[in-house]
Amino acid sequence: MTPALDALYKDLHEHPELGFKELRTAALLANRMRKLGFEVTEKVGGTGVVAIYRNGDGPTVMVRTDLDGLPMEEKTGLPYASRVKTEYNGKPTFVTHACGHDVHMTWWIGTAEALLKVKDQWHGTLMFVGQPAEELVSGADAMIKDGFLSRFPKPDYGFAAHVSTSPTGTITIKEGAATSAVDGLEIIFKGRGGHGSMPQTTIDPIIEASRFVTDVQTVISREKDPAEFGVVTVGVFQAGSVGNIIPDEARLQLSMRSFSPKVRELLLDGVKRTADASAAALKAPSPEIRHLVGAASVLNDTALTAKTADALRRAGGDEVVVIPLSAPGSSGSEDYSAFVEAGIPSVYMMIGGFDAALIEDYKRRGEPVPSNHSPFFAPDAMKAVKVGVSALSISVISAMSK
Repeated sequence: MTPALDALYKDLHEHPELGFKELRTAALLANRMRKLGFEVTEKVGGTGVVAIYRNGDGPTVMVRTDLDGLPMEEKTGLPYASRVKTEYNGKPTFVTHACGHDVHMTWWIGTAEALLKVKDQWHGTLMFVGQPAEELVSGADAMIKDGFLSRFPKPDYGFAAHVSTSPTGTITIKEGAATSAVDGLEIIFKGRGGHGSMPQTTIDPIIEASRFVTDVQTVISREKDPAEFGVVTVGVFQAGSVGNIIPDEARLQLSMRSFSPKVRELLLDGVKRTADASAAALKAPSPEIRHLVGAASVLNDTALTAKTADALRRAGGDEVVVIPLSAPGSSGSEDYSAFVEAGIPSVYMMIGGFDAALIEDYKRRGEPVPSNHSPFFAPDAMKAVKVGVSALSISVISAMSK
């Protein structure tokens, strides 16, 4: 990684912004791309950036990065660690790039620079997309709804990459479903509040919600095929104010993951049935169920996957791993799937971000490497960016060749 890219990475790391609020971040990237000679459009889908560079006749190839950080405190101890504070859902919070989007943005800029240095080796149109709000699973859809496909050339191919906890130098491409589908729900169980000493006058929503938290897992253990992937997680349970008051509602938020559309539909239906049954058991009103976010699995294009992997290997990528169609993809989720569903054949790859010796040290201690979304997530950015720039540049040039 060049000194300029290293400085960019540290700047981005130190100044993260939340989804749809990436004003400084988007402006920084837009200015860098203009200086490289790209035609830049800002505020696409809120805070998105689209940068176009034309270099003769040929396909249009998209390279996408995500822009946003996470509402959590960084605890890495790095000299450039984020101490940014803002407000999220009405409460103060720290912000950090614990998912690695700062790495992604850095290799995005580096890839643009690298491709322009060898523009005699490719012909076509580069489309570099800075997508907001990936962590909210809604930024890609916002860009599409803002006319992404009509305002700009529709990409013939698309590429995106994510830093992982694999060893640096490792490039992993999954055939087929690279990530899981995700659905986020909010369920509000309704009750009748009252004094804790007189429960017979109340309908206790905490009992409704508690029964649901337990019973909903039977959708996984008794309705879903054990060979299929599916997860239901209740991550938020909010109810009550003091110990002697039975509240009148309990609020839950859920995250559901799946690969196949069949399992995705089973989980959505099973959650609703279980919630309704939990309320009916206490003669309570029907719960309010809201679908907050949703994104399908990112499906890697078969032909483009094979071509890209071959190009990376021929360029000396000894650590290129292609996971076959029959194997499961990542249980994490990504709204890049909105671009795929819009008809852009794509390859979404994972790029290792941790030194192999460090990984072995964690293994010896019996501890996992701090993963994405951990407050201690601290990849070796310099090495990861170098591999990311190389991998994405080779992928783009390969896609533009006949």
